[in-house]
Amino acid sequence: MSRALVIVDVQNDFCEGGSLAVAGGAEVAGRISEHIRVHGDDYAAVVATADWHDDPGAHFSDSPDFVDTWPAHCRVGTDGALFHPAAEPAFEHVEAIFRKGLHSAAYSGFEGVTVEADKRVPLAEWLRDRAIEAVDVVGIATDHCVRATALDAAEEGFETTVLLDLTAGVAAETTERALAELAAHDVVLSGTPVVRAG
Repeated sequence: MSRALVIVDVQNDFCEGGSLAVAGGAEVAGRISEHIRVHGDDYAAVVATADWHDDPGAHFSDSPDFVDTWPAHCRVGTDGALFHPAAEPAFEHVEAIFRKGLHSAAYSGFEGVTVEADKRVPLAEWLRDRAIEAVDVVGIATDHCVRATALDAAEEGFETTVLLDLTAGVAAETTERALAELAAHDVVLSGTPVVRAG
């Protein structure tokens, strides 16, 4: 079965020191690089997703509820939107980056597009064009964008696995809810997410 690795939002703003930092984010970025060093040949393709916000409306708030509204993060053209340095070795293998959320919230990587020959190509189309049948999903955060990306992957008909050792969750409670939802949608869960926040 032809398998792809989908690296979700391993960006500076989601790692320690960022505006919406997830504890363990930098560690996960490094783990992903090591995973690709060891297992890169197992994948027919490696792609990444990225929050890429210009004016996402109510998604940003000065008094966020951390459910539907958040501090400003991953703004186009800022260092916070760049991929974390610990993930740089992994990105030597990334074939395409799917940016999402220019003018909206956009949690799932399947809302993102890459540009090929002046055409905006969605993630599901890109994977199907390469006869990908299964995906491993990794990145930040387990309970938000990893969750949404994995659910959409399963909905799109890909055999979907989340490699939890290569994810970081925002909080234990929301991570547990996300894992239960993923399991209920036949997403395979492997390992244990990094969760250090309460």
